[in-house]
Amino acid sequence: MHVFIEWTYKTPKGAGTILRSEEMPAAQAIYLAEDMERTGRVKTLLFIDRQDTNWSLKELKAYVKEVDTEPHNITIYFDGGFDRSSNQSGLGCAIYYEQNGKTYRLRRNAYSAELKSNNEAEYAALYLALVELELLNAHHLPISIIGDSQVVINQLNGEWPALERDLASWADKIDAKLSELSLRPDYKLISRKDNAEADRLATQALNGIDITGLSEIIKE
Repeated sequence: MHVFIEWTYKTPKGAGTILRSEEMPAAQAIYLAEDMERTGRVKTLLFIDRQDTNWSLKELKAYVKEVDTEPHNITIYFDGGFDRSSNQSGLGCAIYYEQNGKTYRLRRNAYSAELKSNNEAEYAALYLALVELELLNAHHLPISIIGDSQVVINQLNGEWPALERDLASWADKIDAKLSELSLRPDYKLISRKDNAEADRLATQALNGIDITGLSEIIKE
């Protein structure tokens, strides 16, 4: 989880002001806040997450301690491909997350002959990723969802209406899964070039290559 620090600073003579930091990981915010408190010039401290929820230092420390053993700092990349000549689809997702002080990457793809369009394949690829999060027992967390589909990203973040019945059904299905897992999504649209990993997984699924893999990312 990422948060802003908001604090009331006071001088020895009593003058004060309210300051706000840049967004940062919760663990880093706790470290900085504790250092700031040692100066004796911090009157109040508050942490604000991306959903505008307020946290006290005690609450945030308890949260970080609790989630460290569970998947957190989750980012999903998803992509779907549809072959009109065969009416076949390939779905791909790459999930990055942290757990027990380590960083992992989960890659997964799947083939489908039941979808009717590229937009449906995109939605199905994201749903595939959410099922993987459920298997990881990820819950009650903010997550980042990143893809190159304007339709999916803009419909799910509420900027575009889902007028087609099939797509509206997929959007409802994804919202229901997010609600079931108490996951709070932050959607981001990127270029296809920047979504190359998920795109490759979807293409491999269309070509009959199954990918399911979990690996630890070693930081240099």
